[in-house]
This record gives sequence, structure tokens and C-alpha cells, in this order.
Amino acid sequence: MVMLKNSQCPSCGGSNVSFCFNCIDHSVSLQEFAIWACNDCTLRFTKDAPGQNEITGYYRSEAYVSHTDSQKGLINRIYHVVRNFTMQNKRRLVKKVAQKYTGSLLDIGAGTGSFLKTMKDAGWEVLGLEPDDETRERASQLHQLQLLPSESLFNVQQKYDVITMWHVLEHVHQLHEYLAKIESLLFPGGTLIIAVPNYTSFDGRHYRQDWAAYDVPRHLYHFSPKAMKRLLSTHGMMIEDHKPMWFDAFYVSMLTEKYKRRFLGLIRAMLTGAISNIPAIFDPRKCSSVIYIVKKESNRS
Repeated sequence: MVMLKNSQCPSCGGSNVSFCFNCIDHSVSLQEFAIWACNDCTLRFTKDAPGQNEITGYYRSEAYVSHTDSQKGLINRIYHVVRNFTMQNKRRLVKKVAQKYTGSLLDIGAGTGSFLKTMKDAGWEVLGLEPDDETRERASQLHQLQLLPSESLFNVQQKYDVITMWHVLEHVHQLHEYLAKIESLLFPGGTLIIAVPNYTSFDGRHYRQDWAAYDVPRHLYHFSPKAMKRLLSTHGMMIEDHKPMWFDAFYVSMLTEKYKRRFLGLIRAMLTGAISNIPAIFDPRKCSSVIYIVKKESNRS
């Protein structure tokens, strides 16, 4: 089965789409995939990406640090140092936007469970979903967390105060089905937190087809703030606020420079990341990755 094989936008369903450029999968296959854009809602998408059953092999790499917890190489070591800091930032963010010290939280795409462990230790009732068998096993070994397969989402009945998707929505094949189910699992007034890369950021525009955050074919969709707003509105959810992910501009730029193998790549990456973050100081929607704080309408059951 092949995903996104037709020439329609997977978000708005429009046919006003056009080819942008080709990107290379530097992490696993070295294959080339086409990025297309919807000229109506501004979503970009990976055309002819592998289907849900075929894409698993594209995650089998130590380069995919969220699944392996690999600390090989400078970039992965930096990732882990930063992650220990960002986990506490995420915990504080959840508490602030949910206006709760504790509550119930569902994390979709939990990886090896670092965030869930942080929230569980803070007193939250947690459930995590993760598609990869080996990654769920590592979560059990590392954090004593029993994660469920991602397809279990459609069997979940309990409602939640907060649902989180940290760099996950761009991976989901069943885009509209997931969002419809998520909306139904939130308490009225509940909070959905979505973090995704932003191709309209400076680093996204600077690196173009080489931008590591396109991460084809694992990233099926490539969001702009406009595309995210339109997608969520079709599911009765509104964006209440935007938050920046400051480290992502540096991390993605470092990965990009690693793939490009340019002279003084680390220095180039630090400079690009810093420049990219400057406009985000005034408008978080311009950050390399954006956190969308989404509210379910209080009058929706």
C-alpha cells in the first residue's frame, strides 16, 4: 500500500496542489521523496510515502534518537543533555495551560517514555501510546511504563484533561481519524498540545529541500501555522496560544549541516539557529518548531 498517492491535499482535500522539490532520506534509505504543497491551506506533504505497514523499516536506525535513545555522536549527546532540561519545561507548560497541578494525561507517540515518566513523577495519571514494539519494550525497561500500541487509541474510552503529541502528528497516516478521536477523548475545555516543525521558519526557508525537519518519508505532513489552524478548526478545536521550541532551530540546523557535510558545519548551524530564533522572540509562530496549545470547546461533549 502507498500513502498519499493521489494529487489531493490530505488535510483540506483540495486539488490545488503543486510540486515543491525532492528531499533525500538521510537517516535510513537514502531514497528521494517528493514534497508537494497545497496552495489553498498551505500544508506541504510527502507524496507517495510508504503506507502504514511499510514505513516501519524507515524508523530502524540509531539515527532516530527518540526511538533508540542512542548517545553515539555529538548531536545525539547534545540531544540528551537538552532533553533533560526540556522535560521539565514541558511539565511546567502542561501545568500552566491545563491550570492543574495534577490530572489525567494521554501522550501519543511516547517514544521511550521520558516525558510520561516526568509527568507520572509529578503526580499525573498517565497513559502512553507508541507504535514500535522495541521502543515500548525500552520504555518498560527504562521507566517501568507499560505503553500501548498506537492503534489502541481507537479503543480508549477514558477522557483526559490533557493530550500531548510531541513531534508526532506529522507521522500519523490516519490524520483526520486521529484528530476526531482525540477531540472525543478530551474533557470539555480540555487541552491538546501539539508540537510540529514549521517549514515557514527561517531555517526551513534557508535550507529548503535540505532541511532535516522534512525527515522524509517519516514525516508525512509539513505544517505551517496557517495549515495547522485550518486543520484543527475542521475538528472543532481552536488554537489558544503558540509556544516556541528554542532548541529545535539549533538541533535541526546541526542535523542539516551534518547531512550536507559542509566546512565549519557546526558553526554554520549555530549561526543559522540563532538567526532563526530572533523573529520567534516576537512571534512564536516563526520558530523552527511550534507548540500549539489547543482547546476543546466547553460546549462540546
